[in-house]
Amino acid sequence: MAVVLASTSASSRKVLPLLLKPFSTYPLFAFSSISHYSSLTKTLVVDQITRAFRQENLKLLNPKTLSELRPHHVEPILFHLRSRPSSAIRFFEWSENFLGFNHSFESFCGLVHVLLSKRMFDSARWVFDKMVGKFGNLDAFSVLERGFKSYGSNPSTVYSFLVGNYCRVRMVDRSVEIFVRMSESGIPVSPYALSTLLSSLVDSKRIDDILDVYGKMGNGLREEQSLCINVYDFVMNGFFLKDEVEMGFCFHSAMIERGIFIDIVTCNKVIKRLCKGNSIAVASKYFSLIAKVGPKPSLVTFSKLINWYCQDSQMEEAFDLYELMITIGIAPDLIVYSILIDGLFRVGKLEEGHRLLLAALDRGIKLDVVIFSSVVNAHVRIGHLEKGIEIYNRMLKEGIMPTIVTYSILINGLCQKGRLLEACGLFGQIMKQGIEPSVCTYSSLIDGFCKQGNLKDGFDLYEHMVNKGHIPDVIVYGVLVSALSKQGRMVDALKFFYGAVKRGLRPNVFIFNNLIDGWCRLNQIKEAMKLYVHMGMYTIIPDLVTYTVLIKGTTEKGRPLEALILFFQMLKRGFSLDLVAYCALIDGFCKQKNPKAALQIFELMLKNGVNPDITIYNVLINMFFKEGRLKNALELFKKVQDCGPQPNIVTYNTMICGYSSWKMLSMAVQLYEELKRGLIQPTAITFTILIDAFCKEGRMDDAMLLFSTMIEKGPEPNVVTYSCLIDGHFKSYCMENAFELHEEMLRQNVSPNIVSYSILIDGLCKRGLVEEASNIFDCALNQGLLPDVVAYGILIRGYCEVGRLADATVVFNRMLGDNILPDSFVQRTLADYNLQTGFEKELHTQVQAIERGKSQCKREKKGGDRVKQP
Repeated sequence: MAVVLASTSASSRKVLPLLLKPFSTYPLFAFSSISHYSSLTKTLVVDQITRAFRQENLKLLNPKTLSELRPHHVEPILFHLRSRPSSAIRFFEWSENFLGFNHSFESFCGLVHVLLSKRMFDSARWVFDKMVGKFGNLDAFSVLERGFKSYGSNPSTVYSFLVGNYCRVRMVDRSVEIFVRMSESGIPVSPYALSTLLSSLVDSKRIDDILDVYGKMGNGLREEQSLCINVYDFVMNGFFLKDEVEMGFCFHSAMIERGIFIDIVTCNKVIKRLCKGNSIAVASKYFSLIAKVGPKPSLVTFSKLINWYCQDSQMEEAFDLYELMITIGIAPDLIVYSILIDGLFRVGKLEEGHRLLLAALDRGIKLDVVIFSSVVNAHVRIGHLEKGIEIYNRMLKEGIMPTIVTYSILINGLCQKGRLLEACGLFGQIMKQGIEPSVCTYSSLIDGFCKQGNLKDGFDLYEHMVNKGHIPDVIVYGVLVSALSKQGRMVDALKFFYGAVKRGLRPNVFIFNNLIDGWCRLNQIKEAMKLYVHMGMYTIIPDLVTYTVLIKGTTEKGRPLEALILFFQMLKRGFSLDLVAYCALIDGFCKQKNPKAALQIFELMLKNGVNPDITIYNVLINMFFKEGRLKNALELFKKVQDCGPQPNIVTYNTMICGYSSWKMLSMAVQLYEELKRGLIQPTAITFTILIDAFCKEGRMDDAMLLFSTMIEKGPEPNVVTYSCLIDGHFKSYCMENAFELHEEMLRQNVSPNIVSYSILIDGLCKRGLVEEASNIFDCALNQGLLPDVVAYGILIRGYCEVGRLADATVVFNRMLGDNILPDSFVQRTLADYNLQTGFEKELHTQVQAIERGKSQCKREKKGGDRVKQP
């Protein structure tokens, strides 16, 4: 006995730290507990052991108690420690490891009850693994059943725990057996256990067992279970995820054969999930299966699959389903027609979409404003405005009121076609109806005004939009900046741009490209390059257009080296140079009379695998003419005629213009005659080139003969045609004829532009009629035209030549007041007449104003960045 005590004491000292260690390291499982054991007699041994482990103090144990402890006491002690499961598991381990007890199956089951009643699922799983390892396939169901009343644990939780864990250790048959017995006893299985069981059965492709499980979910339990998990959906999804498509189809067919009801709503969910996963082919086969064996497809079934076919541009398959649904007596609804019509328009089948729209209306389907607007937009987008208006009128006839989206689509289409008056009328109709225009509506109208050169009305509408509380987007700002830039009003453009940035505009590359292009048009490459550098301030990365504009501008300015640097920067930054970029560089070198560099770039383009189009050949032909290399021009023209690419009207116009420049008018006329007999018909530009050539040679009768042909047969002469003739009459000293032609142009509703007015001003100035020229200048202003640097330059030169230097200075100051910077012609005029000092002072003032605006914007941006920093 002394030996036993000594041993016990020593062992206790070793084991006690382990026993006293908290069991907080055991995380909880997400199950619920249900189990109870019959009451146990509390003996002295049981009492002392229980008290020692509850207090975590083995010193309370005496040798006599230890000597009387037997394996059959383990279960009662576990029962009395049920309120302290951590102590229970310590006792269980201590009695096994220290006393050498060989725990019984019942003891293991008792400990499982204790742990699950307190939701200690991880610890219970550890006990389960030991139990299975020791007792194998013994019937835990019956043993655990006897303890429910004593331990008060939940049967559903305990048995669900067994179902899940038997699956985990790959004892699926035992799991199925327990599930069946639970179902027969009316005990529901937890969703987790059920999904674990089904997953195991899917993995092992045991369709019959799955059906048995589903069949056992009877006795009122199926509805309860279906609230947690849809067995059919779960199993089908499991098979499809494992790419076991045929197994999924077999499971569906087997359910139908057993007479098990399948809800079509669930089938629709399966189809939706398959389509979203880009498994349209599987979805199609699945649809064929349910159409064959059941359940009967619904309208939703058809609409979902038709929708995905249309999104995948499989219109033939979509219409096969459409025909099938009509055949089996399911009438297509608004949604189906909307999907099909939209799908047809998306693949460019506008006529078919139009017919289907009319068919839907004939069948009494009340299409909504969304589908009508979509159809109108599809027509407008490809330029079929009249068709779009036809659909709009049909919508009104059907009693459907347009929304602001519908109106905006039509206004945009009208503006794109230059029908601004009708667009304004539609805008007025919106306002009368009390419909609030959107930013998109305003944007389309502003763009329309700007494209017609009517910036005043464009900016008035912009102010109206702002006053109405609308916040202009980057598109609106881009349109206005672009319009100002294209008219050369760069000071106004920059002021407006920096003001917009101050109001919160986040500029994009499109706006910067327009500003850069505006400076390049004025040959102010230095200012353009400053903007290019400033793009980095706004973290905007230059794109292909940016570089192309700069390359074109720098080459036209006569700085080919800078153009090449930009060109190689493009290559370094990984841009795949397209024809536009190459063409800009080649054209730039051609204009700078550097044919060698142009041809080297042309060779580089070919080397990089970029096939030249007819535009580049047109540029090269034009270059050869201007460089006096007539033979090269003719050879290249013959090459494109024989080998391609197919010459276009620009090619023929270039050749006619080239012949004219070489005083080879007979060849130009001969090519014009050939052109009339071919597929490509002469344009107004073709006639204008020949008329201008005749005018320059003083052959006004031939010029007027061609002009008469245009009047009689077309094409209609444009403002350039009239301007060439007017200029020709001036040079032939037929001033009366020039003004008569100007009046005729006005009678034909051909609006004069600032160029045509500049020709009149120039003609009058050259004859010393400066006062009349000034009146013409004012007339241009009254017409709403904004004079450019050329018009101002002509008038300034005219005043200088008649000695009215004070008036010339007034006009010059007025030009600067309109924020138009002088070009080389104006600078030379001022220098010739000793007005250079005043010019430099005014120009310096203007540049300072621009720089102040830029500096203020930089400071505000930096200040905003500092505020944003944490």
